[in-house]
Amino acid sequence: MQNQKVVLITGGARRVGAVMARHLHAQNMRIIIHYRSSAADAKKLCDELNQKRADSAAMIAADLNDTKALAPLIHHASKIWGQLDVLINNASSFYPTPLGEVTEQQWDDLLASNLKGPFFLSQTAAPLLMKQKGCIINMVDIRANKPLKDFSAYCIAKAGLLMMTKALAKELAPDVRVNGIAPGVVLWPDDENEVDEATRKKILSRTPLKRAGTPEDIANTAAFLINHADYITGQIIAVDGGRSLEA
Repeated sequence: MQNQKVVLITGGARRVGAVMARHLHAQNMRIIIHYRSSAADAKKLCDELNQKRADSAAMIAADLNDTKALAPLIHHASKIWGQLDVLINNASSFYPTPLGEVTEQQWDDLLASNLKGPFFLSQTAAPLLMKQKGCIINMVDIRANKPLKDFSAYCIAKAGLLMMTKALAKELAPDVRVNGIAPGVVLWPDDENEVDEATRKKILSRTPLKRAGTPEDIANTAAFLINHADYITGQIIAVDGGRSLEA
């Protein structure tokens, strides 16, 4: 059905990516779940969505750090249903890189997953998105503006993604809208030891709304940008409970 938007979500098999996939699928969109190593999670999610609505979800494996894999990924995605309406650059690497200990491999990995991959995916997908008058959504971070201690390489990459959002919004106008979502705390790390309870309470105490958000908050924002933001481009929407207002 040509009236169904086709959405490619990178890193769509787990966590926030999977929540966005379910939410946008429930709004009658067709979902392409990209994954790198989470094959079992991707298949489970894909099967779940196809059981709800036949021929509505697909999955593609690719290593976004390998630039040569990006064009085949977009080509494959475009052939599934013959169109591509939305690219959500959600996949990301995130881990500490204390200054003085940063390796070139860590730098390359964080810049590739958070900036280089999204840029070349967007460039490759642009002709398809232009044909559909589609959009790109980049998952930025409130830390693109306010660096987090010991995470310099990650913050630099996200700052680049923020500027990429604005630059591509100019480059691809008027045919493709490009916006970003900058989450605050919407999902704690899988490893509970990474952020202990005391640290969590401290973070939330500095958040004006005094609570964490949810992945659904991000999914709702993505749906808004796809369906109800025809006159919005080049913007970064902070979904952070007001955290970016604080020092």
